[in-house]
Order: sequence, then structure tokens, then C-alpha cells
Amino acid sequence: MNKNKKTNAHLPKHFWKVLILSFVMLLTCILASLIFGSRVVTKADLLAGLFYPEVESYGASVVRERIPRTIFSLFCGAALGVSGALMQAVTRNPIADPSILGVNTGAALFVVIGLAFLNISTAGQYIWLAITGAMLTAIFVYGIGSMGRAGATPLKLVLAGAATSAALSSLVSAIMLPRSYVMDQFRFWQVGSLGSANWNAITTFLPFLIVGVILALITAPALNALALGDEVATGQGVRTGVLRLAAAFAGVILCGAATALAGPIGFVGLLSTHLMRLILGPDLRYIIPMSALSGAAILTISDVSGRIIGSPGELEAGVLTAFLGAPILIYLATRMKVRSL
Repeated sequence: MNKNKKTNAHLPKHFWKVLILSFVMLLTCILASLIFGSRVVTKADLLAGLFYPEVESYGASVVRERIPRTIFSLFCGAALGVSGALMQAVTRNPIADPSILGVNTGAALFVVIGLAFLNISTAGQYIWLAITGAMLTAIFVYGIGSMGRAGATPLKLVLAGAATSAALSSLVSAIMLPRSYVMDQFRFWQVGSLGSANWNAITTFLPFLIVGVILALITAPALNALALGDEVATGQGVRTGVLRLAAAFAGVILCGAATALAGPIGFVGLLSTHLMRLILGPDLRYIIPMSALSGAAILTISDVSGRIIGSPGELEAGVLTAFLGAPILIYLATRMKVRSL
């Protein structure tokens, strides 16, 4: 009994309330994603589409078509949420995010190269190219940001990421402009959309999500020690170099795989991680799984909102997350003075 009390004492305040509320929000987002769109389905259509495959009404068919999109948005949002938490922990930068550090742009560049020169078409080809581009960009940005006496400070990493992103965006444009067929394929992917989700994309993406999340959860306790500084972490037996490599690898494969299939959707990692840190505190053992839940909810509700606002068409989820995330980034940069975690 005392042991249980001791274990519960380490839980962040209001953890169980936040966990229950997160699952309720997630369920609400799932139902909204199945119900709302260019056509709003009825309760009967929803039940028929979910539980009665023999029913072939138009409404039930719409619900069935929205199921893979809903699952895909949950998976991508969870991946981006965990990726943001890992990147903030590894760089000790409170505003680190795949889109801010240029990782999304690196993934986009390699996808464009694949479209222009390798004729890629399958989800697996997209993912491996995007992960390669994301990984090389992350290494490059961290290397540039580490130059100088102070090492990889938060401000230097943000500046390095912004400069790298601008340079890579120019390369993307240089490759696309002479090739109209590449531009046609890329322009819909670039804004970040979940409209092309299908079961093949989900099954291709799932192994990367599982590996990335498991690796993130394994490294979480050591990342807590890293937040106290390299010297303290080393004193506690943490191999900081190996830890950073493992956590960064997990963050990159999560971000790269999500970017490959959904496009460079930004700010989900930033929003979800800061929301959970604000409520639960800095412990990454709880921040990482809760960032997955909040990231899934944020991306799914952004997708639903885009469908409602853009009806009878849709406004891509990447546009909505950028609209929400940009003001928050400005607030964090001005109020928090880009200090280290």
C-alpha cells in the first residue's frame, strides 16, 4: 500500500484528470472526423458505416471512406507530437519543432528529388526518401548550431534551422519550376493534407510509428537527466552522445514518415508538447505519451475544421495548424526569450 502511494506521488498533479479528458477529447475528434465533411452524416449512417457492413447506403459508404482518413490523422498527429517532444528535449530548445528546425523542408526536398528524378509512387518510397532528407537536415542544422564557443544554444539552432529551411526551399523551387508535372504532384502535398489517406498508407506508416514511439518512451527517463545538463546526466551514468543519437533518430523517423505521407504539416509538435508541459510539468515520461494524444487530437480537429470551413471542398490541415501555431511561436519567442529547457 505504501509502495503504491509512493508511486502515485511521482505522478504529475491532475495527471489522471488530464488523461481522461484527453481520451474524451480524442473520442470527440474521432466522431467529428467521421460525421463532418462535405456531407454531414446522420447517426444512423454513422452506426451503419461502423457496425453494419451489409448496409450499402450512401451515408454509410461515406463513413467507411472517412475511417482510414481518421486513423491516419490520429497516427500522424501522434507521430508529430512525440517528434516535437523529442526534438525539444534533445536540443534543450523550448521552441524546437520539425518545421522550425528545417527538418520538414529537408524531407520535402528529398521527396521532390524522388518525384523529379526517381519516379517514386509508392508510400514506402516516399517514406524512405523523406526520412533520409529529414535525418541529413537534422544533422546539418545541429552541426551548424553547435559551432562556436557556446555550442548548440536554442537561438543558434532556430537561426540555423531557419537559414537551412530557406536554402532548401530554394532548391525545391529550382527543381520544380522547370518540371510542371512535378509541380502538379508536389503543390497539393506541400500544404499538408490528409485527403489522400488510405489503408496502404496506414500499414506502411504504422511500423515507423511503433518503433519511434517505443524508442521515445525508452529514452524518456534519460532525457529527464539530460535536461539538468550534460555533466549531471553523465554523473548519473547517462551516455549523452548515444542518448541524443537514439532520441534524435526516433524523432526524425516519426517526423519523416508523417511528412512523407501527409506533407510538411507544421507546429503540431510545438502545440501539443507545450500544452502538456504547461499542464503536467517537465517530466518526459508523461510528456511524451501525452504529447502523442494531444498531437493526434490537434491534427484531427484541424482536419475536421478544414473540411467544415472549406465546404464543399476543404482547407488543408497544414494551413490550419500553421494558422494556430504561428501566433503561439511568436508568443513563446517573445515571452520565454528562447531560453533552454
